[in-house]
Amino acid sequence: MPEEADRIDQGPASTATDPGPSSGLHGPPRESGLSREEVAERVATGRTNDVPVRAGRSVGQIIRGNVFTRINAMIAVLFSIIAVIGPVQDGLFALVIVINTLIGIVQELRAKRTLDKLAIVNAARPRVVRDGATVRVATQEIVLDEVLEIGSGDQIVVDGVVTWAGGLEVDESLLTGEADPVVKQPGDTVMSGSFVVAGAGRFRATKVGRHAYAARLAEEASRFSLVRSELRSGIDRILRWITFALFPIGALLIYSQLFMGGHVTLDAETTSGGISGPLADALRSMVAALVSMIPEGLILLTSIAFAVGVIRLGRHQCLVQELPAIEGLARVDVVCTDKTGTLTEVGMKLAEIRDLGGAPQDTNGSSGSTPTQVLAALVASDPDPNPSMSAIAEGLAAQGRGAPGWRVRALAPFSSARKWSGASLTTPNGEEHWVLGAADVLSPADSPAASEAARLGAQGLRVLLLARASVRVDDDRAPGTVRPVALVVLDQRVREDAKPTLDYFADQGVDVKIVSGDHAASVGAVGRELALPGAERPVDARGLPDEPEALSQEVADGSAFGRVTPERKRDMVRGLRDRGHTVAMTGDGVNDVLALKEADIGVAMGAGSPASRSVAQLVLLDDRFAALPRVVAEGRRVIGNIERVASLFLTKTVYTMTLAIVVGLLAVAYPFFPRHATLINAVTFGIPSFFLALAPNTDIARPGFVLRTLRLAIPSGLVAGFAAVTTYLLVLGGRTVPDPSDRTAVVITLCATTLWVLLLVAKPYVWWKVVLVGSMVGLLTLAMVTPLGRWFFDLDVSDPTKVLTGLAVAGVAIVAITVIRVVDDRMAAGSRAEADARADAEAVSDGERTPAG
Repeated sequence: MPEEADRIDQGPASTATDPGPSSGLHGPPRESGLSREEVAERVATGRTNDVPVRAGRSVGQIIRGNVFTRINAMIAVLFSIIAVIGPVQDGLFALVIVINTLIGIVQELRAKRTLDKLAIVNAARPRVVRDGATVRVATQEIVLDEVLEIGSGDQIVVDGVVTWAGGLEVDESLLTGEADPVVKQPGDTVMSGSFVVAGAGRFRATKVGRHAYAARLAEEASRFSLVRSELRSGIDRILRWITFALFPIGALLIYSQLFMGGHVTLDAETTSGGISGPLADALRSMVAALVSMIPEGLILLTSIAFAVGVIRLGRHQCLVQELPAIEGLARVDVVCTDKTGTLTEVGMKLAEIRDLGGAPQDTNGSSGSTPTQVLAALVASDPDPNPSMSAIAEGLAAQGRGAPGWRVRALAPFSSARKWSGASLTTPNGEEHWVLGAADVLSPADSPAASEAARLGAQGLRVLLLARASVRVDDDRAPGTVRPVALVVLDQRVREDAKPTLDYFADQGVDVKIVSGDHAASVGAVGRELALPGAERPVDARGLPDEPEALSQEVADGSAFGRVTPERKRDMVRGLRDRGHTVAMTGDGVNDVLALKEADIGVAMGAGSPASRSVAQLVLLDDRFAALPRVVAEGRRVIGNIERVASLFLTKTVYTMTLAIVVGLLAVAYPFFPRHATLINAVTFGIPSFFLALAPNTDIARPGFVLRTLRLAIPSGLVAGFAAVTTYLLVLGGRTVPDPSDRTAVVITLCATTLWVLLLVAKPYVWWKVVLVGSMVGLLTLAMVTPLGRWFFDLDVSDPTKVLTGLAVAGVAIVAITVIRVVDDRMAAGSRAEADARADAEAVSDGERTPAG
């Protein structure tokens, strides 16, 4: 069969001379399609399928998206104030924003390049007929009136009218919601966005580009996006709260500095290059407070973490089609996977044709058509063979068995829903109707043929039944009464990397469920070979209850399911999601499309059907199921690190709010200039968070991002804020006007306290984290002891009493934060243990209510 595939793609179209009902069953009629000149004329007039390969953000959109943000707008307003009143050192915070924005743009552009390159590799290349030959072209190269050739698993990329159909069945559920495949005949319309589930056909394009039915929906669905995730929505909610708090706190500070005795007149050296006066000084104090309240790096580092995740996965041949999928991966606790092509090798081998003695007799009573002849005829009649039929074709070719040349009267292509294919053939004995499919579907479960097939399937073999049907295969009653003739045994090997992959998921607490259309015994055999818990009790999905709650319970309890239809796969995934699980579904065939769409994260194989790739959030371009652990680990790294970084930035926001409110109410001068805030933010959170956001992290993601982040940030921020106030009041000694040594003492208290928070967040400790924190301490020390640093940041460490006061208060604050953290961790652990115990009790209760077996 490979030779025929090459001929279809490169040579002239095959012909069909059989009249009447069999017309076109051997292959499409000869058709020249458009000529090269006609294609060029349509391209010149713009009648092309001009839908972009990937609806990603353009370079201009990326730049605008990183520059024109809410955070940057706040910083720009504050910088404008400093630009007017000076001095230049107090505007240093704006330089940090410029650098961060440039980093964000560069990282996103790198991610865009990675995505675009992978999208080109993954892009479908439809077959079109041009100048009498069938060739593959890019989707964008299709023009109006093009003749396209389609087969099982192909996605229909433009609207058109069918010109030839060989048992063509199209699934339009993604467009219309109709679950049943639609049989297409010449003259029927097909819509872009639907996909072929059985048979083959040709159609002429009537609408291309943005005029096609699903083009706009497809473009919108694949658009670059960082929204609709708990992480992003949680950060946006926090930012809104901070924005609302900026105005009253800023107003309080200005009022207290101007009218409540908090005003401080700066000397000429301090205000060198700036404007002095009560209003200017009050504005300078307000800017210093508000700059620290804004978590300027949080959004940036979130975007960078997503972008770097895309780049890292791209290096491992994983295409991320929707960026929120990276976060979703971190939350996955159930993986549903197909068997064939995922856990087993893609290719199969014909192992045996076991004659059951049911072959028809000719008029003389002698033996008629042999199973081998019938199989060769079925192979020759199939316009779009699936992997099983291709394996049979290769096996027969190796034995030198050619097609007998029988005429095809009717054809029924294989579909996952009915689980059989067949053909009505004109043989020397007259017209015969043959079917090939699942033994337990075509014959009673207690029949000798089905029993033998189950026995062989339990050994991990794939077994098909060849049987004689009583009615034409295109009849509504097909296959009618069947007579078993032979068992076709196919050998399929388990992938070498499948067991380590399943072991990884077991270690990470992720349940794996094999969901396959094969016989349940065969699925169980593969599961047992992979040591999958529960695989020794495979479940036939045809016996699962229809009631959603009962179905979800059965699916949650089992791990190996056979005879699963596409609709049942979707229902099983939906049931798991209804029970609170985050489900990833992997698949490569057209029968997986509905489940891929229903899952939280759909993972398709690169060599799978275009339909499965189009609806998945992730595509494994190298078809390696073993890449999935790396993908899940990358998702956990991203979300875990962003949660750490968020805790740091929000701690800074909380302590700044605390300090600003207390200072405003006490009517004393604000202790910092904007340059002090820039120094503290850089060495305690800004620089370290950049490295932490990209660090390894294997923590399992849990819901409740906002509450968990605030549970650490609020107590730590309050303690740090009150520690800063305490140091400030102690060194002021009743005065309302601070000097540089007073400010330096407060800087020491805040830096020491928040560096401790950094150490708590950075667990577990590794050498580079110790070096990172040590480097930040070194930078802070250089700023305090070098003449340039003291001048630039207006610091003074000449008074040892004030320095020791700052360190002593910081020590008390560190103890308080540590105690709070330990108590919180124990309470959280107790809550988790209680929840686990409750879940175990419910599981035991459900097990007692559920009948065994």
